[in-house]
Amino acid sequence: MSVTADHIRDRLTAGLAAVHVEVEDTSPNRCAASFKVLVVSSQFEGKPLLQRHRMVNTCLAEELKEIHAFEQKTLTPEQWEKHKSQ
Repeated sequence: MSVTADHIRDRLTAGLAAVHVEVEDTSPNRCAASFKVLVVSSQFEGKPLLQRHRMVNTCLAEELKEIHAFEQKTLTPEQWEKHKSQ
């Protein structure tokens, strides 16, 4: 399987009912070995950070087997609105 930013975006959008997803390939030469993501989903409401990250990791379980570095930020829609206004 070839992991791409678009593939990750699609999986997170569908798997977490995300309203906003940003995916950046941060690996040298954009070789799909390192990614940074921002996921906004109402499914994160009332959940601690660790549980949110586990939800993302579960959603991308197969993809993470091929990724060497993965950075994530998880926000609720309310937190995203506050973040955007800063």
